[in-house]
Amino acid sequence: MRRKGEREREMEMRKLAPRARARSLMCALRGVGIVLRSQPNGWIMVVAGVCTIAAGFLLEVSTGEWCLLLIAVFVVLVAELFNTAIEFLTDLVAPEYHPLAGKAKDAAAGAVLLASVLAFLIGLVILAPKMAAVLR
Repeated sequence: MRRKGEREREMEMRKLAPRARARSLMCALRGVGIVLRSQPNGWIMVVAGVCTIAAGFLLEVSTGEWCLLLIAVFVVLVAELFNTAIEFLTDLVAPEYHPLAGKAKDAAAGAVLLASVLAFLIGLVILAPKMAAVLR
């Protein structure tokens, strides 16, 4: 008979198995897909991110600039994923209107707005001078 500690260790090891990791990855990808299918703003953010990355290639940004641009793009996408998760959970918990539910949704949307403003400013600081130099 195995002791309790042995069973817990065995269960922990199963969580690290390749099949469990692959299942976890599939759940995460499904979550991204759910957001992209259900949130029009998610697509707008993806298109903006692709345009930003394309501009980075065309304008030959430096490695440091790439890091900042990629961080900016992904912070916006992560914020949108969290926003959608909060909206789904809020709708589950409070299907009828409740002032606190509205505040939770507004706060999550505000996080996306701030992330988007930050990404826009980072893109502007990095890409605008390079675009101006090309247009001269």
